[in-house]
Amino acid sequence: MVSIGYLVAFYFLSLTLRTLPVASPTRSGPVFGIALVSLIAWLVYGQTLDGPAIAGLVLIVAGVVVLNGFSKSVAH
Repeated sequence: MVSIGYLVAFYFLSLTLRTLPVASPTRSGPVFGIALVSLIAWLVYGQTLDGPAIAGLVLIVAGVVVLNGFSKSVAH
């Protein structure tokens, strides 16, 4: 059943990518999602982030800022 769900999801993703540039989903939504999940994991579950994890999150945020702020290939 899960496999059918994956196939349907990828089918609809392929339909979306016919008109939407691939780099377009790198907007602020996923970044806020990553930050929010990390914050919830820290507050609710007491998980800690080490240096490489924090550096990775910073690089993700920086990448989205660069793509959305400076790249001409991303649809605004």
